[in-house]
Amino acid sequence: MKVLVVDDERDIQALFEQQFRKELKAGLMEFVFAFSGEDALVYLDQHLHEAVLILSDINMPGMSGLQLLEKIKSKFVQPPPVVMMITAYGDEQNYNTAKNLGADDFLTKPVDFSLLKQKLKLHS
Repeated sequence: MKVLVVDDERDIQALFEQQFRKELKAGLMEFVFAFSGEDALVYLDQHLHEAVLILSDINMPGMSGLQLLEKIKSKFVQPPPVVMMITAYGDEQNYNTAKNLGADDFLTKPVDFSLLKQKLKLHS
C-alpha cells in the first residue's frame, strides 16, 4: 500500500519510517512524503492513482490540509483516494469541516501509531 503523508514538520518522515520499519522492510507499505499541500498536489498530478491513502496534517502554512482535502476530493475522483486528516487540534469544528469536505477519517496528534496501523488495515 502506498501512502502519501502530507505534513510541514519534516521530522514526521523519520517517525513514520521508524514506526513502520517492519512493514516497509517486508514491502507491505510504501510512504511518500510531501511537506506542503502544494507539494502534495504536484505529486498527485504526476503520480495519478499511486497513493491509495493520504494522511494530511490540517494546520500547515500556505495551503491548509482542509484546502488540500477539498482539492483532492474534487479533482481526484476516479478512484477516490482515502484521506485521513491528522491534527494537533481535536476540536469539533475541524472535525466537522473535515468530514463535510469528504475526509474518510480523523486522527489527533501525537499520532497513536497502533491505532493508525489498525485503521490502515481496514483500508488495505
